[in-house]
Amino acid sequence: MDSSASKNFELTAAVLHIIAMTLMLMDHLWATLLPAREWLTCAGRVAFPIFAFMAVEGYFHTRSFKKYILRMLLFAVLSEIPFDLMYGGTWFYPVHQNVLWTFLLGLLGVWLMEQVRKKGKTWMYTSWCAFWLCRQVLVLGTLCMVDYYGVGVLTVFVFYFLHGRKWWCFLGQLAALYWLNVELLGGLMYPVQLFGMEFELCQQGLALLALIPIWLYRGRQGYHSKPFQYLCYAFYPVHILLLVVVLNFINR
Repeated sequence: MDSSASKNFELTAAVLHIIAMTLMLMDHLWATLLPAREWLTCAGRVAFPIFAFMAVEGYFHTRSFKKYILRMLLFAVLSEIPFDLMYGGTWFYPVHQNVLWTFLLGLLGVWLMEQVRKKGKTWMYTSWCAFWLCRQVLVLGTLCMVDYYGVGVLTVFVFYFLHGRKWWCFLGQLAALYWLNVELLGGLMYPVQLFGMEFELCQQGLALLALIPIWLYRGRQGYHSKPFQYLCYAFYPVHILLLVVVLNFINR
């Protein structure tokens, strides 16, 4: 396959963001306006791993980690009330925090591990410190009850530790996402018959399909501008707030 044909199957960062936002919207439509359309939340399972992957890509490509993390913090704060209204039906719902806090914890953990790696004197010392930091951040994610809890933070770590396009990175991502989504998160199971065999398909396991667009991405940014960048951030709180407003209008 020549290079021009190869590019036809390559997804840019901009396209990945659009795909993830569309799938997230479908999941939130199911959570608010269309609870009977279960296929929407099945499609929505694919969104989170793509966002986690793009968060790590942002870490590796940002010119200023401080600005990157402060920007995410700003939108995490702005998203909390719309998120609480959607999931708790109230302005303050402390038992579940929006997904931007998950990415914040994951990225802060990555940054801390990078600092340890730069200062580590021996491989053993660096590995032990990285393990300890991972554990602390995972516990914090669970205690703070961020979206996807510690498993969500660990998903960010997976794409950090297995960053690259080598075959073992792909295999590691596949195995890790299976363990996180099927073994740890689990959840609703669908009976499936295929070639005369019966087995069960885990709804959360559909998250592994996120690896298809992720693997078709080869580092190209694609379309980029400041308005588009902030649109991607603002889409999260704005679409949630609009769904809540429509839901409240319908329920009057």
